[in-house]
Amino acid sequence: MAETPSPSLSQSPSPPFGPIISDGQVGGFDWMVLLAAILCAFVCALGLNTMLQCACRVFTEPRQWIASRRLNSGLKRKEMVALPTSTYTTHSSAASSPSSSPNSSTCVICLAEFSDGDPIRFLPKCNHYFHVVCIDKWLLSHSSCPTCRHLLKSNDSLHSLQ
Repeated sequence: MAETPSPSLSQSPSPPFGPIISDGQVGGFDWMVLLAAILCAFVCALGLNTMLQCACRVFTEPRQWIASRRLNSGLKRKEMVALPTSTYTTHSSAASSPSSSPNSSTCVICLAEFSDGDPIRFLPKCNHYFHVVCIDKWLLSHSSCPTCRHLLKSNDSLHSLQ
């Protein structure tokens, strides 16, 4: 018969997760991989939470806010052309637009000074004026004055959307 080796009392007990191996592994298990996976899952959960909050906000926006965004979405070309135009002259600029900014000799869109003979367009509700080319480009995407943000469209269309 073969002799079985008897347990030796000189051996030290092994750790509960197995023997410690170099490079942060305990019993063949890499704790750094686990930590990286937990961190990655946390970042993904934060991103998903942010996306869900944005999606909920889009679906629960008040109708009035959406209607006001549509109201300032730009003028149609025929509405824009119907706005009054004039020719700029230095001696009539101060008298023709009392509500303009103190530096009324400058177009606030392109920041260029008006010169005699420049075609300008007046906005009827606020009397601000701009180069025709500048304000026409602005009014294709906005329905408000670039200086005072006064809406050019009526609020009747806001009530019809509700």
